[in-house]
Amino acid sequence: MPHFNIEYSANLDGKVDFGDLAKLVHRIILDTGLFEIGAVRVRAFRAEAYAIADLVAENAFIDMSFRIGAGRKPDEVKQTGEKIFAAVTAHLAPLFETPHFALSFEIREIDPDLSWKKNSIHPRLRNAAA
Repeated sequence: MPHFNIEYSANLDGKVDFGDLAKLVHRIILDTGLFEIGAVRVRAFRAEAYAIADLVAENAFIDMSFRIGAGRKPDEVKQTGEKIFAAVTAHLAPLFETPHFALSFEIREIDPDLSWKKNSIHPRLRNAAA
């Protein structure tokens, strides 16, 4: 259950192609070999209302969160996070040239006893791979 959410300030419209960013993160997640393709979700959410730091209108943010199922080794999870953060940071390099951008990222492991799912995509992809 790798679910990757990108929340961003609306003033980044036209400055970041969030479709491209989502595909970049999706590729890195799959390249780790830790997650099954049918479970990967990467999505971006635009924050229309926000207040950042000193309230300068140019201030912008992207906050990324990655929720994953339990059972992976801590070092594998950390390496995955480092790869994602490095790639996203490089992708967004022009934003760091201004004094008005903040990027954050957190990975959270989901408690399997408190998570329910039903997925008809897995069987289709597993059958196609067989």
